[in-house]
Amino acid sequence: MRNAGLGGWPARRALMSPGRTAFVLADRSVSYADVHERATRLASRMREEGIRAGARVAYLGPNHVAFAETMFATHMLGGVFVPLNFRLAAPEIAYMLRHSGASLLVYDPGCAETVRHLPGPDTVVALRSPAPGEHDFENWVAGGDFDPVDVPVALDDVALILYTSGTTGRPKGAMLSHANLVWNCFNMMIGVDVTSTEVTLIGAPLFHVAALNQTMLPTFLKGGTSVIMPSWDAELCYDLVERHRVTWMFGVTAMFADLVRSPRWATADLSSLRTLMSGGAAVPMTLIRAYQERGLVFCQGYGLTETAPGATFLDAGESVRKVGSAGVPVFFSDVRVVRPDLTPAPAGEPGEVLVQGPNVTPGYWRDPEATAAALSEDGWFRSGDIAIVDEEGHLTIVDRVKDMYISGGENVYPAEVENVLFAHPAVAEAAVVGMPDRKWGEVGRAFAVLRPGAAVTPGELVEFLRPRLAKYKIPVRFEIVDALPKTGSGKIRKSELRDRPLPG
Repeated sequence: MRNAGLGGWPARRALMSPGRTAFVLADRSVSYADVHERATRLASRMREEGIRAGARVAYLGPNHVAFAETMFATHMLGGVFVPLNFRLAAPEIAYMLRHSGASLLVYDPGCAETVRHLPGPDTVVALRSPAPGEHDFENWVAGGDFDPVDVPVALDDVALILYTSGTTGRPKGAMLSHANLVWNCFNMMIGVDVTSTEVTLIGAPLFHVAALNQTMLPTFLKGGTSVIMPSWDAELCYDLVERHRVTWMFGVTAMFADLVRSPRWATADLSSLRTLMSGGAAVPMTLIRAYQERGLVFCQGYGLTETAPGATFLDAGESVRKVGSAGVPVFFSDVRVVRPDLTPAPAGEPGEVLVQGPNVTPGYWRDPEATAAALSEDGWFRSGDIAIVDEEGHLTIVDRVKDMYISGGENVYPAEVENVLFAHPAVAEAAVVGMPDRKWGEVGRAFAVLRPGAAVTPGELVEFLRPRLAKYKIPVRFEIVDALPKTGSGKIRKSELRDRPLPG
């Protein structure tokens, strides 16, 4: 086989374990043999539409088996897969399609209204209910050829363009090569001990690199089963864990907080779960301890879209002793914490995280200036994240460089304040940003989402923080809100909160 990339995986897996279940979606189970056949037929259809090595194929929609089939079919032909955030508005999607140059789009009918406002691309395929001029996905796949597809693909070829969350300005298209994805899978399988009998719950969106490459791809590589949730729902999560005996899942803070808030938290059968894994943002320690007290192994990791994504990981054996830490560098990667002059920051001193290794992006699609700004000549990626490393080499992520503000000459890291706010029994979610102040330069402005039925005043929150934080870290404004603005991957849009007018 000349395809050294992900496009060769369905054939290799079908040869090794054809009858084993690759995916479960609702009442449908798809074997590895099924994935191989369907992706091959889909690739033949794509080839008829002119998809060749280097061509871009986009996917727009919630989590679905068709996401994986479209990705593998694209990679069989040496194409580049572009998963899009279906929660974005039509102009944002249109920008990504134009910027990537995608010539084929597969979409879920729930996104039909968005697609109607898009300029192209040349070929459009609907999972159901196609509009005039569009292909029906199932009919299209069924009519494709099942002849072997063997296009030469190198590990260094670009496999994905993943658009960053776009919390500020235009999103950038981070390129990930097949090698980036493969090395990340190796790192993940070392950190988690992924097995061939793994049952992995895919609850986070697959257009987000963590769901795709921290869980689905390692599970596929090992021949396990991925149970797909179209979108996050805590009650459905409980149902699926119990029904399918789920062993492994990834989630962001909001997802794990939802489970704890559910009335089923105390009684649900979670005995099958071996590993719970989180990343994307620091998880409040009180939330981690809630899972540990339930007898569950909760491991944090740290990474970025540009590092495919794993950069550090907390081994299960250290998850109690090092609770709150994002762990140590993954096996096949190097991580440094540095001062502004790029010299090493000593243990205990905050510094910027730099990452180097075979999992690091080759750069940004059609953006050489952004690539040069992010990558040093010797391949170190500047993360823009601040961390503290301890004497044993474990990292604790403090905050984003751009989220830090300076109050009275002192650095304030909002994530630290948010972590303490989250410990208040009335607070479900919290976000802190800096705002201008004539006396101190900047001061904190806090936003809190309360738990159902809870009530708290700003004064009570100040009293809660006072014995737990230095005075300069305590926000001067507190606003109770119904929800926090978030990106499709669950990150809070701090830029939107900074721009929000103060209440009259």
